[in-house]
Amino acid sequence: MMNCELFKTFFKIGMFTIGGGYAMIPLIEEEVVNKHKWVSKDEMLDLIAIAQSCPGVFAINIATFVGYKLRKTLGAIAATIGTALPSFLIILAIAIFFKQFEDNRFVAAMFRGIRPAVVALIAVPTFRMAQRAKITWTNCWIPIACALAIWGLGVSPIYIILIAGLGGYAYGTYIKPTE
Repeated sequence: MMNCELFKTFFKIGMFTIGGGYAMIPLIEEEVVNKHKWVSKDEMLDLIAIAQSCPGVFAINIATFVGYKLRKTLGAIAATIGTALPSFLIILAIAIFFKQFEDNRFVAAMFRGIRPAVVALIAVPTFRMAQRAKITWTNCWIPIACALAIWGLGVSPIYIILIAGLGGYAYGTYIKPTE
């Protein structure tokens, strides 16, 4: 029964999210952390970090990790399919009917209206993650420098992830071991 619940929960998340993986974070957090209590807030922050570091679609990575934690392989499959299926069906419908709507001014205006909302959907979880990751005025230079390096200098995010992982390992192992 748990696999059905995983599928339904992640299908709902996939169905009602516009804007990609980062925009899904508030929905995932509400369902997985607050409603079902499948993972803690700290585990969710770790899942977000892991999902960002792994290749593949962000939301599918999180769904796979949560499903695997709860029900091993079958749970991972159920959560992953639940997350991916709504997007697949929507894209399939768009592909079938796009020619009829591509020049429609109403549809174009609707998408222009959705864009700012998507920015907000991404900004809110970013600020929440910063709070949980204990980003303060003394260490806020790290994400700012990383963002500027990617955006302004064209540094590959892969290098940022590798450097951040090595830096975090070195800091945790040699500079400030955990209590």
